[in-house]
Amino acid sequence: MRQTYDETTDPSFGAKHLPRVRAKMAEQGLDGLLVPHEDEHQNEYLPAANDRLAWVSGFTGSAGAGVVMKDRAAVFADGRYTVQVRAQVDPAQFEILDLVEGGVPAYLERAPKGSVIGYDPRLHSPDALATLKRAAKKAGAELKPVDVNPLDLAWAEDRPGQPTAPVVPHEDRYTGETSAAKRARIGEAVAKAGADATVLTAPASIAWLFNIRGGDVIRTPLPLAQAVVKSDGSARLFLDPRKVTNELPAWLGDAVTLESPDALEGALDALSGQKVLVDPGQSSAWYFDRLQNAGAAVVRGMDPCTLPRASKNPVEIEGTRQAHIRDGAALTRFLHWVDTVAQETLPSEREVAEALERFREETGALKDLSFDTIAGAGPNGALPHYKPVTRTIRRIEKGSLLLVDGGGQYLDGTTDVTRTMAVGEATADQRRMFTLVLKGHIAMATVRFPAGTTGHQLDALARLPLWMQGFDYDHGTGHGVGSYLGVHEGPQRIAKAVNTQPLLTGMILSNEPGYYREGHWGIRIETLQVVTAPTAIPGGERPMHGFEQLTFAPLDRKLIDVDLLTPDERAYVDAYHAETWAKVGPLLDGESKAWLETACAPLK
Repeated sequence: MRQTYDETTDPSFGAKHLPRVRAKMAEQGLDGLLVPHEDEHQNEYLPAANDRLAWVSGFTGSAGAGVVMKDRAAVFADGRYTVQVRAQVDPAQFEILDLVEGGVPAYLERAPKGSVIGYDPRLHSPDALATLKRAAKKAGAELKPVDVNPLDLAWAEDRPGQPTAPVVPHEDRYTGETSAAKRARIGEAVAKAGADATVLTAPASIAWLFNIRGGDVIRTPLPLAQAVVKSDGSARLFLDPRKVTNELPAWLGDAVTLESPDALEGALDALSGQKVLVDPGQSSAWYFDRLQNAGAAVVRGMDPCTLPRASKNPVEIEGTRQAHIRDGAALTRFLHWVDTVAQETLPSEREVAEALERFREETGALKDLSFDTIAGAGPNGALPHYKPVTRTIRRIEKGSLLLVDGGGQYLDGTTDVTRTMAVGEATADQRRMFTLVLKGHIAMATVRFPAGTTGHQLDALARLPLWMQGFDYDHGTGHGVGSYLGVHEGPQRIAKAVNTQPLLTGMILSNEPGYYREGHWGIRIETLQVVTAPTAIPGGERPMHGFEQLTFAPLDRKLIDVDLLTPDERAYVDAYHAETWAKVGPLLDGESKAWLETACAPLK
């Protein structure tokens, strides 16, 4: 396995497909077509066969959208992809717009009056679709569902086949709970919601519930499938027969019926007269339409697997601990390389990212990266989710900073960690800003909070040291992470945006404040941490949750201005480094081990 950097930076790649799409639109009487990034499973990362936005525009980011009209088109991307989208998309054919500020709804509000804009109901959740319909109505335009996606018709000749990666058991020693026990729990939740059955379409929920993993989606071990789970815990799992391995039927057991995806429509129709729980945030509008037309009563509610999947059990937490220690050893070898070899050779961002992957591969346990490695040198580090693509790759430079964000998929856990490193001597300004970010990171690592607290209530703690000096960052402070599943997992998060989901025991989140000086360099410090059970504080009245650190890799001491740290903050850094040495040190030898010992010495 090697790092698969995307080389699709020729803007003509997507633009040449526009005439084919417009021709198919015209055959269906459409003036426009919505092209979401999401596929039939609402995935963040997509198999090639489902990456419709990339095919029609050239843009390969993990979040985005497109609109194709008869005489114009637009691509929408967020701040993570500012450089990438402009490198990949032809500005003569596509207007490049912000996905967050206004986004597709604002674009639809300017649609020509009377225009008919098609959408594929399999690709839009009903909640998202409702917002788009309101926007189109303001313009006097109509959103019309299509039976067959015009883009799919245009792409038919050269479209890759659907993935058929084998689906394999994920053993109980990693999951901590049998699938039968999980299905019994989910069946009870379905009944409690007043439903007879639930339809699951999120691949992560299916992987979690049936204790299976696949390889249909890059960077995430997901099988693309659907399931109907009854309140008694029995289930029908709709899976391409080409993915079914010999051991899978016995692993699933007699209470789970394996069926071809061709049987799904009939299975939904068979729910006529029953109450069916479906998540409007994760399942596409097509499921709601099909069930309602079949005479089922749709119960709108959260996917019943979401919270159990997010709240890790002790076995999953211990597995994640071990994955992070193993990953921390690989990362330490990389940091040692950056601090020695790279300081002399000044490699390119691509070479930096490939070095980090090489160290992870040498663990012998890496199944995949958890996302494409972010390696930003100098000004590119000021783009929070920059990815090295051909036109933008830089070499690291003396006097600047290197920001590297990456992670691995291991059978026992998923990792995600960011470190910022000085190249050559750090300036006083770089040290000051790094230390302000570090102070916010420490605040989030050490906070105690009562039950019912949400991530957005904590978010300001990580920003306060920056705010007090007139600075901020424009991304969230923390996202949920799965257990050998997605590196981005809801519903938990830490961000400015209001989120009503309380942080629960066992939830894993990132802690990643940052600072980005446009045109110069960027800083981010990221570790993963897990919510601990409420415990008493001596002298306090209420038990409080906290966070246990999962990620262990040294911070760059050259970037820490010790004078800006309080005694407690300094003690935290020393304790964190001591724990890093104790846990990661035994996995190292030679120069890297000696380097780590020095890197983890108490601050002076």
